[in-house]
Amino acid sequence: MSFNKYIVQRCYELENSKFYQNSKNFFYNLIDNPNSKTRPYFDIVMIFLVISSVYLIIYEVRHDLGTFGQLFEWFAVSVFLLEYLLRLWLYNSTHRIIIEHYEKAEFIGHPFSLSKAIKEILALKWDYMSQPLAIIDLLAIIPSYRSLRFLRIFLLFRLFKLFRYVHSYNEFIKILFEKRFEFYTIFIFITFIIFTSATAIFFFEAKEEGGDINSFFDAIYWALITFTTVGYGDITPKTTEGRVITMILVFCGLAVVAFITSVIVSAFNEKMGEMRDHRVFLDLNKSLGSHTILCGYGRMGSVVAKHLAKAKTSFIIIEANPDKVIKAKRAGYRVIEGNAENSDLLKNVGILKQAEMILCLTGSDVINVYITLTARYLNPKIHIISRANREDSVRKLKQAGANQTIVPFKIVGLIAVEFIGQPVAFEAIHDMLSAKHGIGLETISVREDSQLNDSYIRDINFLEYRLQLFGVITKKARSSNSIKAPFNLTSHCFYFNPEAQFQLQAGDIILVIGHQYSIIHFKDKVALGSSLN
Repeated sequence: MSFNKYIVQRCYELENSKFYQNSKNFFYNLIDNPNSKTRPYFDIVMIFLVISSVYLIIYEVRHDLGTFGQLFEWFAVSVFLLEYLLRLWLYNSTHRIIIEHYEKAEFIGHPFSLSKAIKEILALKWDYMSQPLAIIDLLAIIPSYRSLRFLRIFLLFRLFKLFRYVHSYNEFIKILFEKRFEFYTIFIFITFIIFTSATAIFFFEAKEEGGDINSFFDAIYWALITFTTVGYGDITPKTTEGRVITMILVFCGLAVVAFITSVIVSAFNEKMGEMRDHRVFLDLNKSLGSHTILCGYGRMGSVVAKHLAKAKTSFIIIEANPDKVIKAKRAGYRVIEGNAENSDLLKNVGILKQAEMILCLTGSDVINVYITLTARYLNPKIHIISRANREDSVRKLKQAGANQTIVPFKIVGLIAVEFIGQPVAFEAIHDMLSAKHGIGLETISVREDSQLNDSYIRDINFLEYRLQLFGVITKKARSSNSIKAPFNLTSHCFYFNPEAQFQLQAGDIILVIGHQYSIIHFKDKVALGSSLN
């Protein structure tokens, strides 16, 4: 077997090795995956090692480290070296590059060249080694193996390793990097101003008797100190022309400092919302439990969010209106500004795995249909409840993949018809919807050992407990000419405001409206099996 064939065979073995793949995934999640749950613990350990090793460098200036200090230094260096090698290993997959070159050569019928694959591998490795953070990692390690003392100053580069482990630093660098054109323009302008003012001050001050500027370097030094408004005072102009140049240079320095500040502030303002959203995404990805996605924070969405928060249900809001986003944040909810029909946004909020339900409650039926289509495509198993403002939108939403649809105006109309002529019932419903006076809607299960079992609605005196019956949920439809048709749910039937001759059975769920104290009292009576009349 040739050497090339042997290498290719070993690469295929690595490709099919579960131990190798699991090991690489483990180290990737440990040191490089920003969404990993173990990454924060690794960052904390590395921050401790960096700060401790720098402290030993400072301590060593006037003290002897001793055996413990030397051992700790070598331990820290070993960890830094191992981390550097692991990052170099994770940067690209060497064996896959060799396999790709081999399969490409076999496909076109050309002889396989291992040297071309190695060149590509080395080029990718060099791309990593030439990155700023990788150079910092290397400079923080190499001086430990040198006998020359002046090289130990490079160990201070370990402080820059903190950029790897503190994500705020990374975000800061990214924001500044995006403004590189503005900073490049400012740098050219500053260089021009300093060089011009240094030349002018040197021209007027160099020949002055008793002057402080004796060389062009002194002029550059003076211009830089004056431009930054530091003004040590060790070099001062003696001539009138030199003082005029100083005043002009000070004003230019103030203007440039103000301009740089405005550039940095505007950059942070542009990215602040994105940074907050990224933090929310990370929190969702790291959370162990499931959550609900609430699309839309309008009149209906705000009420639903309030009840979800009261029930301590984990949820996240997606809202496109900036004003409504601010209201949701003020209410203390997790909210993302954006369009909920965006598939990337839905993926970021966990629709693929963590989310178990999505509520489409925007004021537009078109948007609700698009959200439903996107959500059903991304996750065929997720439970979708969508709002329909028009009756003809119900069919479209169900075809798009909604499990249930809500027609709020139809529901309000049904309530008005059922309770017409009963102002007390209307007042109770209004208090329930507005959460006034502790009024709420509660479910009560009918048990076999309770007096509710086999009882008729007419036999239960709800008014005695200051309660209003809202409806009954049953597992199967009750076939009777005297009972009106129910609303069919997914696996149950809902009887709204059932008639007096409606008979309850074990397993039914009754929905009552009333004060929380009345509901608790009614439940206690049901649990004790006391008479309800």
